Amino acid sequence: MTTDRAQDWARFTPAERLRRYLVMLAATVVVVWALSSIDVIWEWVWDAPIQLADLFARMVPPDPTNLPSILEATWQTINIATIATMLAILLSLPVAYISAQNTTPNRACLWIGRFILVSSRSVNTIIWALLFVAIFGPGIIAGIIAIMFRSIGFLGKLLGEAIEEIDHAPIEALEACGASRFKTVIYGIVPQVMPAFFAVSILRWDINLRESTVLGLVGAGGIGIILQGAIDTFQWQEVSMVLITILALVISGEVISSTLRKKLL
Repeated sequence: MTTDRAQDWARFTPAERLRRYLVMLAATVVVVWALSSIDVIWEWVWDAPIQLADLFARMVPPDPTNLPSILEATWQTINIATIATMLAILLSLPVAYISAQNTTPNRACLWIGRFILVSSRSVNTIIWALLFVAIFGPGIIAGIIAIMFRSIGFLGKLLGEAIEEIDHAPIEALEACGASRFKTVIYGIVPQVMPAFFAVSILRWDINLRESTVLGLVGAGGIGIILQGAIDTFQWQEVSMVLITILALVISGEVISSTLRKKLL
């Protein structure tokens, strides 16, 4: 008579389990060290739920008294995002061209393009806005240029990657027929990157619409100016009205960008 011996199944071997425990222990030590190295006032942390509930109680109901000014600032925010995106698209095209390894004229242009992309993306939009507010003064001009500078790196990087992934057969055929460099770009490269161009441009407009809502906090125009003024004067019901407007604006931008991508792609 034969008896089957039951075998215990384990997902990890003892050595693998030990390594996992050591990694978790190391992560715990790092988190504890990080918390102990910063100055956290734990009394405020434990009191945060009470303060949050009190703040929400002050924000209800929303006050629509200043709604015309809020809507005007919202339209200004939309204009900032749209104009900045259009300018960024125009400026990012040559940057993407020289940043792609298969279209750049030489290594110097490649590194110049890469430097522009990295420097644009490494600085947050709020930092750009602070800089241009100091240069141009408060207003929408500083906001437009800040959004534009931030967008160049995003658009240029993604479009450059799209250029690097194109099929080289059409380009080689055009060059074999004696086509100029300009015609090679227009008829060989542009048709292949056009879907990515539209998708990236619409996506960036959606992102810029969200970022434009906070530029007013540093004086760069838009609905953020009204939000900052309401917070400074403790007009919490007006703050909630502004936040509802921002939420509606962001959702509308998401719906519009999603619809456009479906129709164009």
